[in-house]
Amino acid sequence: MTLTVVATIDAQADHTDAVRAALEAVVPPSRAESGCLRYELHLDNKIPTRFIMLEEWTDKAALTAHYATPHFLTLVAATDGKTVKIDVAELSKLK
Repeated sequence: MTLTVVATIDAQADHTDAVRAALEAVVPPSRAESGCLRYELHLDNKIPTRFIMLEEWTDKAALTAHYATPHFLTLVAATDGKTVKIDVAELSKLK
């Protein structure tokens, strides 16, 4: 069963551009991972400092492997201290 992830990243207003650039940079290498089925970056239309990452992974092991990749670790370092809140929801499809 696949694993869906919805990550909500709220950037500090004065770091919105830097957070966006870091998020955009992680998309191509993440999509290239063998366990990645979907990796899409979105901007909230009502809150310009909020980014939503919609992801789908083959399984939990693929997501765990993603968290250990150099590009993900670079993202974490690049956004450190530049966000207000990050919420990651791991979802299982019911129907």
